[in-house]
Amino acid sequence: MPDKKTSLVEISHNAGVLYVVATPIGNLDDITLRAIEVLNNCDLIAAEDSRHSKKLLNHLGINTRIVAYHDHNERQKAQSLLDRCKLGTSIALVSDAGTPLISDPGYILVKQALEQGIKVEPVPGACAAISALSVAGLPSDRFSFEGFLPAKSTAREVKLHLLQTESRTLIFYESTHRIINCLISMLACFGEQRKATLAKELTKSHESIIHGTFKEIITWLETAVERQKGEFVILVEGAAETERTRDLPDDEPLMLRLMQDLSVKQAAQLAADLTGKRKKLFYNIGIQQPK
Repeated sequence: MPDKKTSLVEISHNAGVLYVVATPIGNLDDITLRAIEVLNNCDLIAAEDSRHSKKLLNHLGINTRIVAYHDHNERQKAQSLLDRCKLGTSIALVSDAGTPLISDPGYILVKQALEQGIKVEPVPGACAAISALSVAGLPSDRFSFEGFLPAKSTAREVKLHLLQTESRTLIFYESTHRIINCLISMLACFGEQRKATLAKELTKSHESIIHGTFKEIITWLETAVERQKGEFVILVEGAAETERTRDLPDDEPLMLRLMQDLSVKQAAQLAADLTGKRKKLFYNIGIQQPK
């Protein structure tokens, strides 16, 4: 009998190791002893921003060679790094802050490394999402990390609407320039009663952790412009039982809403991206609408 086909990949013991190394999200003292050891002893560090990571390495007295590995060169750079691993080179992957791959580059590199039989080893440490969850006072046994919401308001509102009945605690990242608009969209979608936590500049000198309703958090941010600057984690209480009984939006109303701002083709693509359904389904709905 021939062997059944399997997707199991055998890890090569002759190749180098790809380490996924978490670094501090603000306070440099949050680096782990193991992370220091790996960064000091590996052959190469692949960094999201080599200039940014150099500051951390200088602080630690580490002189390991750095190469840039970021969103813009990820696909082109991944294979060349893995080719080095196959020859025995050990590489440490780091992002600007926190755990790589969590809203940061690295997924392609890790995926291809595993497919090619290269050992991938985690070096755990700081993560803004988990740090914020640990102090939010919201249920932490089940949560959904959503990362950054779409930048455009229509796509952001549709995405939030799809999460309206989610019972798990929701975790989002947001930037300085969109924080107010993001919270306004959340207020419109989730309502005035949902509890929320805003964690700003975690572990840094201007760290602030605010608990309250969306209205209260927005008011706090608008009271002083400097409060709107920094890196933010937003945590939202999951839907109550009464909210979870609501039906999710049907395909046609969703498509009609998107078509108010987008062409049929654009609306169909966005609807497919947000729901995981086929683009053709939404496109057919769009072209059947009266002009």
